[in-house]
Amino acid sequence: MENKKHKLSIIPKYDNINYSWGNTWGGMFEDDKKDVVFFGPDNKFPNHLIELSHKSSTHSTAITAKKTAVIGKGLTADKPEYLDRANREGETWNDLYAKCAYDLVMFGGFALEVIWSQDRLSIAETYHIDFTYLRAHKMDHRGHIPGFYVSREFNKRNGGIPSKDTIPYLPTFSRKDRTSPSAVYYYKAYVPGTEYYPLPDYIGGLKVIELDAEVDNFHINNIKHGLAPSIAITTYTDADEEQRDMIEKQLRLAYAGSDNAGSLIYMDVASKDQQPDITPIPQNGADGYYTSVNEMVVQKILTAHRITSPMLVGIKTSGQLGGRQELLDAYQHFLTTVIQPFQQEILDVFTYLFNTNGVDITLGVEQTKLFDDGTETVDVVTGTEAESGEDKQMEVDITQEGLK
Repeated sequence: MENKKHKLSIIPKYDNINYSWGNTWGGMFEDDKKDVVFFGPDNKFPNHLIELSHKSSTHSTAITAKKTAVIGKGLTADKPEYLDRANREGETWNDLYAKCAYDLVMFGGFALEVIWSQDRLSIAETYHIDFTYLRAHKMDHRGHIPGFYVSREFNKRNGGIPSKDTIPYLPTFSRKDRTSPSAVYYYKAYVPGTEYYPLPDYIGGLKVIELDAEVDNFHINNIKHGLAPSIAITTYTDADEEQRDMIEKQLRLAYAGSDNAGSLIYMDVASKDQQPDITPIPQNGADGYYTSVNEMVVQKILTAHRITSPMLVGIKTSGQLGGRQELLDAYQHFLTTVIQPFQQEILDVFTYLFNTNGVDITLGVEQTKLFDDGTETVDVVTGTEAESGEDKQMEVDITQEGLK
């Protein structure tokens, strides 16, 4: 008696994208075994951060909201004429501030190229350096970073490890050593366990940010490849491999994908005995599961960014009334605990560079108002106020409330 084997064809998914870079870096963040200190295991950690911001809509929205708030309406100064020119390319200090704000929010640090005058008595020009271009030189015996390698090769997808002898090298900025015509002012906030490179403030949320991208990818594949595993089709034609491949191809072309949603399935067979079985595969509540996962992901990403109210980034949650006062309170807390410290970090650096040229200047940032109430009041947070966590408008509100 002939023993026929069942012919089973599993229609595979296409475009299986792997976002799991975060699972492989294993916490190794900087490697100084060589003169060029690696930034992540593949020397591309800044690029991975950028990639995540492109793949997670919630994360991207949080980054944009923080960057916009840090920039506000721009720099202010008691000597505004000094803000008009930062370099011969025509950039102003406001231009540099906006770029530094973006880098600080995205990467946790920023860098500037400082060019000395020919007599080395003052700073002639200052330029922003793309943070993905920089890699530190290994520390000396005193724990000092002597300088940085600057190259676009570091952020190329198929490169990333150029020879140190073929790329520009600039010393670390110092007021005392002005031998080199230019130097790198490199700012990173203190993070325990790291010596060379910063970590963004949302570092604890990287896994859930990656999960957000995976959830989106899951839904995209479900829609694009809706034929499987939504239904199972069994035929009784005893087809050989070539015939089964042809049937599979015709079914995929005719009925798979979002463009064919709701299409009619029509088949013509020789007899009723040869009719195929079309069996729906239940989803077992997968839709509800991924809805819950999505809500959890959004909340955790916002928590990683220290955004207490989803309304601040335009996310409406069920059961939330969204009153004006609630939003104002959340925004004020956001400014005080997240935005003003970022602003202070950049203002301190800019003030230090101006002071190097003997310019005694008070810098500030004009805050963006959440609601325009028609008044002429301008809310400006200066370096001193941001450092102490004070806010002029908040003080006025508290004072008025106490007089009632």
